[in-house]
Amino acid sequence: MSTVTTLGVTGMTCGNCVAHVTKDLEAVAGVENVSVELRVGSTSEVTVFSDDPLDEAALREAVDEAGYEVASVEVQQDALAAQYAEQAADKQEAHDCACGCGTEPAADAAPATKTYDLQVPPRA
Repeated sequence: MSTVTTLGVTGMTCGNCVAHVTKDLEAVAGVENVSVELRVGSTSEVTVFSDDPLDEAALREAVDEAGYEVASVEVQQDALAAQYAEQAADKQEAHDCACGCGTEPAADAAPATKTYDLQVPPRA
């Protein structure tokens, strides 16, 4: 199972802030990866990836230790499956036509085929 925990963190203003928060969060047991979207003057979005749900108190403590405050926490369990489900409709629509153009094929249309003339040299 994959879990994505999104933390809203306030007070971050520069790359050094990002480095401190990232380092302290990566030290929390179970954290696989950390991604930070720095928003100076607003709440930065810190995304923490893990296989299983993480201890929220440990995440809050790590951010606090770095010198910042957690304003919000959102946890999405089985995040990979949720992402695939969200994209499934778009993928199906793109595959409805055999030629890949994303449109519905005509009822009597034959699948598109590509042919290559091997006698013509490729352009330089």
